[in-house]
Amino acid sequence: MAKVTGIGGIFFKCDDPKQMKEWYAKNLGLPTSDYGTNFEWQREDGSKGSTVWSPFSATTKYFDPSKKEYMINYIVDDLEALVEELRAGGVTIVDEIASYEYGKFVHILDPEGNKIELWEIAAG
Repeated sequence: MAKVTGIGGIFFKCDDPKQMKEWYAKNLGLPTSDYGTNFEWQREDGSKGSTVWSPFSATTKYFDPSKKEYMINYIVDDLEALVEELRAGGVTIVDEIASYEYGKFVHILDPEGNKIELWEIAAG
């Protein structure tokens, strides 16, 4: 079975993402950029991983169809196999797998309608 191997990102809606990033930088020391901040960590096997923290505009459609104010991105080890397993299990798959130079992504819904982003990191 394909599985989640880590948390790739925590995304949340807010009224003013720029101001929110500045507040977190000033008050909590987060080194923010246009995309938020990136926390790097090391897995038990010695490989590196990272978790993104990013505020989004309160009006973003990126979290749709979920009505929640947040979305979590989970790192997975084999996205295509996991999507097949999820589809066979009746899980709602929101979109098709999208590939970028930094990995593959797809979105699903949990039983309460929370949108979840799944990410298989690109090799290398």
